[in-house]
Amino acid sequence: MGKGVKAAVIGGVFAVMVGGAGYGAYNIVSAVNGDGGGGSSETKKSGPPDEDEVRKTTEAFFEAWEKGQAEQAASYTNNAQEAGGLLGAYGGEAHIGDVEITPGTATGTTVPFTVKGTVAYGGKSKPLSYRSTLTVVRGETTGRALVDWKPSVVHPDLREGDTLVTGEAAQPPIEAVDRDGTVLTKEKYPSLGPILDTLRQKYGARAGGTPGVELMVRHTEQASGEAAADTSLLTLAEGEPGKLRTTLSAGVQAAAEQAVKGFAESSVVAVKPSTGEVLAVANHRADGFNAAFQGQVAPGSTMKIVTAAMLIDNGVTSMNGPAPCPPSAVWKSQTFKNLTGMEPNEGATLANSFLRSCNTAFVKLIDEKPLTTDSLTQEAQERFGLGRDDWKTGIASFDGSVPAVSGPDQAANAIGQGQVQMNPLNMASVTATAITGTFRQPYLVSPDLDDRQLAQAKGLPADTAAQLKEMMRLTATQGTGQKAMAGLGGDIGAKTGSAEVDGNDTSDSWFTGFRNDVAAAAMAQQGGHGGDAAGPIVAAVLRAGG
Repeated sequence: MGKGVKAAVIGGVFAVMVGGAGYGAYNIVSAVNGDGGGGSSETKKSGPPDEDEVRKTTEAFFEAWEKGQAEQAASYTNNAQEAGGLLGAYGGEAHIGDVEITPGTATGTTVPFTVKGTVAYGGKSKPLSYRSTLTVVRGETTGRALVDWKPSVVHPDLREGDTLVTGEAAQPPIEAVDRDGTVLTKEKYPSLGPILDTLRQKYGARAGGTPGVELMVRHTEQASGEAAADTSLLTLAEGEPGKLRTTLSAGVQAAAEQAVKGFAESSVVAVKPSTGEVLAVANHRADGFNAAFQGQVAPGSTMKIVTAAMLIDNGVTSMNGPAPCPPSAVWKSQTFKNLTGMEPNEGATLANSFLRSCNTAFVKLIDEKPLTTDSLTQEAQERFGLGRDDWKTGIASFDGSVPAVSGPDQAANAIGQGQVQMNPLNMASVTATAITGTFRQPYLVSPDLDDRQLAQAKGLPADTAAQLKEMMRLTATQGTGQKAMAGLGGDIGAKTGSAEVDGNDTSDSWFTGFRNDVAAAAMAQQGGHGGDAAGPIVAAVLRAGG
């Protein structure tokens, strides 16, 4: 027989099957058994699908997909409506044909596979190849073995609501470069991928290029009120890229990318305190979310930088003034304690309680006059530029939230718990403001490119900034930041944080620090104490940029 033609005898019936992957056999099995999805029509099965069911279901699904039979392929999934739409777009709007799917070795009910095809549009075509996985599950109502539907089955870059499109790109390509002209690519700096896509969407036309023809993931979700940028998967016809200069430093970015790899769900940002320019932004996350700029989580004791500034600015105490550190402190019927192993010190100064990160010292001091329920909010907004929803970094970002609250959360807010929400961008900016006394809104692309107005805040009195900087120096050399910052030369300072999150056994790890004219902050979700995970990330970035 010719190439691609196979013969089989099934149930006494001789059949000839033609197909790139040879999955025609399953149609005859289905016809004989009267089963359209890998299970029995006579008996409703339960429990996980067995090996034979996994094989038959995936074979049937792949064969229909290869042939462009979207509805048929979708019928082998547990969400035929959504699967049918995306699989229809695969051969329709995406113009992908000549599909050949090769399954790998199954692990239980999970099957890896390779997809090869051809994207053809406007007289141009290119081969496409990628890998994905699927899982076979038991249908809840039918008992059939079905593909557990996720958009990522069709392509690993697809998320809920996404689709595939081939055509002229919405924006010209960009050649993003760092502050010194070094080209930044998603291949060399993987966590910049979504950011470069966003920069292209926002500044592609301004950068002066012309669009090409591409296979793209079209995202439908919204990010901070803005549509998410298309993700380019394959270029059929090259556009002319425009050059877009960013504030990033290739060297610091490389260090940031490497540092976050060591810790799951981690993010880091580095800024230049003297200007507000962002030098690096990196994320190591399974979901691709830019948590470094858009995260909204409690920052733990790194927030004590802002709280200490509030105490000093309002005359409650000073760096060398009293800030007793008892074993526990009660505020509005809630008891606050320190990390296990911390020795109480009733004669502690603010500097001592800060460098040891004593929670109870800060809780006790927020009851002092003239402080009110909105004093911390005012400090954050007016001095540090936080929580006013007016940062314009060049891409979507969250600029922190420090709401005015009463009750136990007033005390919790003071130690970076409660209702305070931050991300590494915010905390790197807090450090930059603390050590210079001047709030300079962080930015990734020069505001001159699009005439946007950067956020303003009045910053800190010189004496307050001097005290904060000295307390951070002490934390880096004698306190909780000492281990992470060991070996770093120059003018250094730090603050650690551990944020407890409801439902998690392990706290989020936070750390912020500076070295000369570089400030950085990192978080590692469920990373433990601040110095354990986030600390080494920040130290690595400061080492590269300081």
